[in-house]
Amino acid sequence: MKKTWNDYDAPHRDLRELLERIEKAGELRRISGADWNLEVGTLAEIVNSGRSEPPALLFDNIPGYPPGFRLLSGATNSSARLALTLGFPVPKGPMDVVRSYRDRMRHHEPIPPRIVETGPILENIDRDDDVDIFKFPIPFLHELDGGRYIGTDDLVIMRDPELDWINIGTYRSMAHSRNQVGLWTSPGKQGRQIRDKYFKQGKPCPVLISCGHDPMLFLAGGNELRFGLSEYDYAGGHRGLPFDVVLSEVHKLPMPAHSEIVLEGEMYPDDTLPEGPFGEFTGYYAGGKSNQPVVRIQRVYYRNDPILTMATPLRPPSDFSFSKCVMKAGMIWDEVERAGLSGVKGVWCHEAGAARLFNIISIKQAFAGHARQAAMLAANCQSGSYLGRFVVVVDEDVDPTNLFDVVWAMCTRCDPVEDIEFIRKAWSGPLDPRIPRGTTTNSRAIIDACRPFEMLKDYPPVACATPELRQKVEEKFADILASLK
Repeated sequence: MKKTWNDYDAPHRDLRELLERIEKAGELRRISGADWNLEVGTLAEIVNSGRSEPPALLFDNIPGYPPGFRLLSGATNSSARLALTLGFPVPKGPMDVVRSYRDRMRHHEPIPPRIVETGPILENIDRDDDVDIFKFPIPFLHELDGGRYIGTDDLVIMRDPELDWINIGTYRSMAHSRNQVGLWTSPGKQGRQIRDKYFKQGKPCPVLISCGHDPMLFLAGGNELRFGLSEYDYAGGHRGLPFDVVLSEVHKLPMPAHSEIVLEGEMYPDDTLPEGPFGEFTGYYAGGKSNQPVVRIQRVYYRNDPILTMATPLRPPSDFSFSKCVMKAGMIWDEVERAGLSGVKGVWCHEAGAARLFNIISIKQAFAGHARQAAMLAANCQSGSYLGRFVVVVDEDVDPTNLFDVVWAMCTRCDPVEDIEFIRKAWSGPLDPRIPRGTTTNSRAIIDACRPFEMLKDYPPVACATPELRQKVEEKFADILASLK
């Protein structure tokens, strides 16, 4: 068998086939009997905070629900599972996945979805008065949440009424009643821009919410792509094949043919209900409670024995923060190189910064000003622009994934007066706990932790063994060193 897709000869067909591959790789743990009310969320927190690159969790036999109605947490939250999902070579660590992403984007071409007549998502359809979203084990994730959230690892699918393109975003969806969900969308997000276009025209905004699907689509929907590029096309380009979609009954919006659960409905101007609070990825119940548009559900499509995909945002690490770090790092690396920057040796977004607030770019300096250019691009490119805080640029001898190394470089190569710049009124949002309520901008610190270019020749050498000497000594005393581990 020719292995062209990780350890396989082709991409997975859907979430279920991917789960088979994940389990075969030893990356899945099944949990029976956990309650939707706080237990599944707390278990996701315990597992993901207790070890690096934790397994995915598949919950079944949830009290009050039929066997087979399942919840999935952390589908892509390890290097191995990300590589399985995206079809990258089997990695040794997270930077292998980041480099694979950067390498693929050099020849990535978007592939639009393919419209088909039917698919597994049409196995069951509840219409109008038969709609009841509480037939699914919607989790209550955090103790101070305002309600149960059916959409955390979700895909919110809309059509731009002016430009006629399909956008997919990941926005939290709170269950209000059997046929109503509240949809919270941060200011500036593409889904909010599209929603507001309908509202300004005095029209309802049609929407699909997929609540179980191929994680490749979640990786696309949860990141900032350029406006006008459909996440279907972007994810299809990674897959090398189009995603099959079925047109929905009411609004003819394209839904993934192999999704597990899809809600169809519409939002009306001024039709709102209180939404939140909700524990978010920054680690706070930021944003509080506010009136947000209500999606009135007209159809529910679902497979037999459906799997509801779940993300548990909380104080990092969470069940999706690692995968967000890897994807965000790869996207920033790709975008700064596309902008013309040379010499990039690595990019990493740290989990302690929720994959957005503390980002590192490593370069080999080629000219005076190179370091500032790198940091400014990393802070302002599309993938690095939303809800950032600190961007640090380091020399190529510093591992951007190693927080100790980064802080050492900051302490020994950065002069606070000369090497820290600030950006004011950058794009942020209500999930930023540091900014006043009602504000949607923040400031950024650009930290140059590189040796000054004009001092490179004279900068004191680093006091450590050369790689050659270190390898020689390690080989000579291998037995002793092994006994010390």
